[in-house]
Amino acid sequence: MDNRTITRADLAEAVYEQVGLSRNESADLVEAVIDEISDDLVKGEGVKISSFGSFSVREKGERIGRNPKTGIEVPISPRKVLVFRASHVLKDRINSGE
Repeated sequence: MDNRTITRADLAEAVYEQVGLSRNESADLVEAVIDEISDDLVKGEGVKISSFGSFSVREKGERIGRNPKTGIEVPISPRKVLVFRASHVLKDRINSGE
């Protein structure tokens, strides 16, 4: 399995090759999509991409954690976390190796 990471530049290049927009227009399109997804998540809204998955923000409450080195209990403050759930279509593609 290749551990290559897909970057914004890779996405823009794929749009350039497959859609036929200029490289600048392709980069702008990728940025616009990422900005739209980010803005909705910041507002607390969920984002669903058909046949890919859904992103949502979840609130985690305060809890007590433990420093593994010293064993001292430390409060962990409440925070928001990003959650991604893959669609069944994506899961099936991953498992079939396509």
